[in-house]
Amino acid sequence: MRNEIRRLREENGLSQAALADALGVSRQTVNSIETGRYDPSLPLAFAIARHFGTTIEEIFHDDDH
Repeated sequence: MRNEIRRLREENGLSQAALADALGVSRQTVNSIETGRYDPSLPLAFAIARHFGTTIEEIFHDDDH
């Protein structure tokens, strides 16, 4: 699953650590999500979308479509 987290994070001037702190996860979790090694849980995906003021669909893209 591709995602826009790195782009959104950088556009907002956030480090991985700062985003991780805001979401209550580790920096490694943010890194793993950004690089596609880890798909977030649904509650975490909603938290990410809320943090950036957008929808899950705008952030996460299904590779099959």
